[in-house]
Amino acid sequence: MMNYIAVGCDVHEENLLCRWALNLDKPQERSFPNTTGGRTAMTRFFQKAGKQAEDAKVAIAYEASYLGFSLYDEWTDAGFNCKVLAPTRITHSPSQRKRKTDSRDADRILELVRGHLFAGNSLPAIWIPDPQTRDDRELVRMRLDIGSRITTVKTQIHFLLKRTKCRKPRTVGKPWTRGHVEWLASLTEPTSETPANARVILASLIRQWNMLEKECSILEKEIKDLSLTPRYAQPVMELTKEAGVGIMTAMVFLTEMGDLSRFRNRQQVGAYLGLVPSSHESGKHPDRKGHITHQGSPRVRHILCQAVWARVRTSPQTASVYERIVARNPKHKNIAVVAVMRRLAVKMWHIGREAQRAAGVFATPAVSSAA
Repeated sequence: MMNYIAVGCDVHEENLLCRWALNLDKPQERSFPNTTGGRTAMTRFFQKAGKQAEDAKVAIAYEASYLGFSLYDEWTDAGFNCKVLAPTRITHSPSQRKRKTDSRDADRILELVRGHLFAGNSLPAIWIPDPQTRDDRELVRMRLDIGSRITTVKTQIHFLLKRTKCRKPRTVGKPWTRGHVEWLASLTEPTSETPANARVILASLIRQWNMLEKECSILEKEIKDLSLTPRYAQPVMELTKEAGVGIMTAMVFLTEMGDLSRFRNRQQVGAYLGLVPSSHESGKHPDRKGHITHQGSPRVRHILCQAVWARVRTSPQTASVYERIVARNPKHKNIAVVAVMRRLAVKMWHIGREAQRAAGVFATPAVSSAA
């Protein structure tokens, strides 16, 4: 029988708390600083423990977080069997939620690892994107973040005008057209009737908006250049043939989803994106469906929602499907939107998967789960 050093690691920005054990022995606890030196010391510690236990293999797991996959890379390079777990798929009892400590969190991860190694239990591990996909995600996510900031600044300007009782003249064009922006600039002039401090605030918000718009343009150019590289050129070309799907939508979908061949069917795609209804069944009570699960990437759901509204306006076929679902639920139009979003996601999955195969992207089959 293979010997294992099983390790559950509770990861924080400043420290790594580990609960570890040889096979099914009593767990031990050890903490390391989350620094280059601390992680090196941790790696050497478990390598030494593995050698002392007749070359036991080290199996380590930790929860996914904002710290990314650098720990996974380091421990995999060190020869450890490393898994990154999805926090949303780790069950917690009510008492566990009320008695949460770093040590208990690490111990819970340790028991999941040991259950997987010695009892064959499934491990709620996530798919690990390759370094190129991670780097591309950062660029696309920054563009989405800038767009969100632009929306926030626009909202601040809108409510500032309401609070100061500034009403847009009828002669001014639609919001954020050239005429509208010129009118906003005129409100910052000393001759304007706008209150003095409001003029200062409005001028600041306009400067922020201009800066963010410039940054947005720069990032969009970078993303467009990225979409023309061999990794994305064919998938993006095929996806943008769909009504409502532009370069940005295609790039968000491809970078967030990664290797599309890891999904076996449309049900997995819908579940991964959180576009399937939650369910509750107990005893004699039939399965009751609730709101969608909202699992997976909110970024993909956001761009799918935008694409769906564009498709409803430009695609008669999509408009027909949307109206047919709305007719069944006239008071719940969101049901129709989600249904069309799911249909679009599945269609983009089919198209993108075939394009990735044709382009030779992700030639090595995915070995981890689609989560």
